[in-house]
Amino acid sequence: MPCPLCQKRPSKRVCPGVRQEICPVCCATKRLVEIQCPDDCRYLESAQKHPAALVKRQIDRDLTTLMTSVGRLSEPQLQLLFVLQSMVLSFKPEGIARLADTDVALAAGALASTLEAATKGLIIDEGTASIPAEELRRAMKPVVDEVTKAGGTRAEREVAAVLRAMERGAKHEGGLIPDGQTAYLDLVGRVFQQRPQTPRPADKPLIVMP
Repeated sequence: MPCPLCQKRPSKRVCPGVRQEICPVCCATKRLVEIQCPDDCRYLESAQKHPAALVKRQIDRDLTTLMTSVGRLSEPQLQLLFVLQSMVLSFKPEGIARLADTDVALAAGALASTLEAATKGLIIDEGTASIPAEELRRAMKPVVDEVTKAGGTRAEREVAAVLRAMERGAKHEGGLIPDGQTAYLDLVGRVFQQRPQTPRPADKPLIVMP
């Protein structure tokens, strides 16, 4: 019978995540992205120890696409970008709403605007019209505040640049990320290739001011 996920290839593997048989291709490309794989899945364990060449090439391509889409960042900025992206992956809006790329762009853009205003001596707390985006913005704000609290104006500019980079990626600017409501989120999920977890606060500042 055809795979219930792609409706194209024959089902050959029993997937404990969806509790059905699926095809090997969907197993390899959708695990931990669309499929919530249990830790004891033998296919997940095998893939983590010995990633297939096809999957590895896909991850490399995805990482290149992501880095090109968000633009050039310094090493500390990249660290913060991945901390914030891991938060986005683990975030679940209240109710039945599903987070979309537009929500990520709105949340990141609003936080960036707040920081950019702060560098000019203006105190604002810009929100968003989208309920899921506003929930995400509020979830990300404590991390942003922690990173910028001791760094002054320069730290605010640095973190704003990271948020604008995330906004660019989520808006699919540059045409590298294909159209789709969750294309950016799917891309980030494939790059991480792990069960997303909310990161712990860093022991050292992510943006270090000389």
